[in-house]
Amino acid sequence: MSFEPLTPVSYLDRAASAHGDRIGVVDGDRRWTYAELRDRCRRLAGALAPLAQGRPVAVLAPNTHVLLEANFGVPWAGVPLVAVNTRLSAGEIAYILEHSEASVLVYDPVFEELVSRLPAPPKLIRAGEQYEELLAAAEPRGSAPQDERALLSINYTSGTTGKPKGVMYHHRGAYLQALAMVGHTGLSPSSVHLWTLPMFHCNGWCFPWAVTAAAATHVCLAKVEPARVWQLIREEGVTHLNGAPTVLSMLAYAPEAGPVSPTVRVATGGAPPSPAILRRMGELGFEVTHLYGLTETFGPAMICDWRPEWNDLDAAAQARLKARQGVGNMIACQARVIGDDGRDVPADGSSIGEISLRGNNVMLGYLKDPEATAQAAPDGWFRTGDLGVVHPDGYVELRDRSKDVIISGGENIASVEVEQVLAEHPAVLEAAVVAAPHEKWGEVPVAYVTLHDGAAVGEQELIEFVRERLAHFKAPKSVVFGRLPKTSTGKIQKYLLRDGIRGVVS
Repeated sequence: MSFEPLTPVSYLDRAASAHGDRIGVVDGDRRWTYAELRDRCRRLAGALAPLAQGRPVAVLAPNTHVLLEANFGVPWAGVPLVAVNTRLSAGEIAYILEHSEASVLVYDPVFEELVSRLPAPPKLIRAGEQYEELLAAAEPRGSAPQDERALLSINYTSGTTGKPKGVMYHHRGAYLQALAMVGHTGLSPSSVHLWTLPMFHCNGWCFPWAVTAAAATHVCLAKVEPARVWQLIREEGVTHLNGAPTVLSMLAYAPEAGPVSPTVRVATGGAPPSPAILRRMGELGFEVTHLYGLTETFGPAMICDWRPEWNDLDAAAQARLKARQGVGNMIACQARVIGDDGRDVPADGSSIGEISLRGNNVMLGYLKDPEATAQAAPDGWFRTGDLGVVHPDGYVELRDRSKDVIISGGENIASVEVEQVLAEHPAVLEAAVVAAPHEKWGEVPVAYVTLHDGAAVGEQELIEFVRERLAHFKAPKSVVFGRLPKTSTGKIQKYLLRDGIRGVVS
């Protein structure tokens, strides 16, 4: 008798109706109720609709109320949202604006100089006075999609191996993914979510809509600084935050770090967290859930779903289990690990294949690139490019990116395995292992290591540390100390490390 197209922006209607008088957004010293947030977003839609003329609207902003409002206001204007990575160059941003055919760019004043270097920008709206004047003068509107698989947003990949691809999200996928995030992370009206994950990254893993669906409180954070994060955790009563393992490391070893009460639930993804950092976060009182996904899967498509019977295991065993990528989330299909023969690998914890995904939280495709879309899912299953194994309990564990496997003398070395052993050393904060050319073995592992502040350890000591725990051929042949290059979402840029290797390791 009734059918409503699924759209994540409807969650704001519900939050305003049921919890309209409660605080929905905290941004510095500014606070808005859910009723006020809905009004602002509908006014944003009213202001943008005549300017956009059916074309996408791009936003270049840190995690402020402006980008949060865009996740509702832009779709309500009837056009797709393009949330731009704030760490890109003017040339990269120009490419995205041109490729997406963006009609409008809303930008934060901190990017004024960057925006001034765009060669042919679209209509510009500056956050602050101009933005507020537009909202004040606009007539509220809210256009619901007639087709729930209509284009909701375009998220661009990092483009480390070529031009970035425009990943197309649909309303249905974001609606369902947001519900999955509510369920898996335990969001509720009493929750306070701190924005430590960039909202431009996979639309913040769909958490702008998930937090709103739960009528929880958004706490905006323009820049992740450990001291400020710890201050907000304590002052605002933060209960939830998300981020890459590098964000966890920043918080866990900050001078301000201390036990939290009540427990803060953390979702982490983007790279496998080491058991060492998971143990440290547990000691501080954080409950960490490991998620796995890609831009193409609306963010987290898999979750290390915790089993109650694991509670009786010791801390080391629990940390090893938490480091696994897990199983498909509640709205996804069961993940597959496919071998070279096209068949599922046995669930023996050792047979390696490519992790492949399917479900409502897989993209529509790549914008203007049908060939790449077809290659990404040749049989309807999206090939992630990540290699993994399936354990007897059905949980998947990532072994490596296919391009990051080191083949030394005919033996495969999973860089993740070596990295996790290095992270067990008390002096090591984080590590990345890549291949270096070798005259005899073809290639060998080289480790790049960042130490804890004030810590000291020698190269040979670390090599021996790994040899005591793994086969000797898996140990790094050399160790380089220093800071690791990272993307804006905290992923270590291994290609830069590989590019930086000069000559052949002896």
